[in-house]
Amino acid sequence: MAEVPEAHFGWTFVTNHARVLAAIADNPNIRIRDIAAHCRLTERAVQRIISDLEHDEYLSHTRDGRTNTYRIQPDKVLRHPAEAGLTVASLLSLLVQDETDRGRPTATTLPAMPTGAVRDRGGVTLRP
Repeated sequence: MAEVPEAHFGWTFVTNHARVLAAIADNPNIRIRDIAAHCRLTERAVQRIISDLEHDEYLSHTRDGRTNTYRIQPDKVLRHPAEAGLTVASLLSLLVQDETDRGRPTATTLPAMPTGAVRDRGGVTLRP
């Protein structure tokens, strides 16, 4: 598991539901305790969020002994009308790093972009 980030106060761009879903996407066998520590939430809050996600069929789980294995529904469309047509997979593509990406520079460490360029996950792409 990655190092737990420092505490943060004030508003953020990402909801707790998205954070929990991203933690599960990163490790489908993750324990609620570890999700709570990573997301800076209580275990009870994580349980409620998982229950919400399962109730609306964004997430399901199977139990094997004392271990849960979670399964995310990647083609499920996000709930808010402003995100109409966007899927869980598109959200998670922004929030979850592949193991191969973990050592790569982030957008804040990449060199400045040329005028008219946009940055994608792989680097710089010029606009048409």
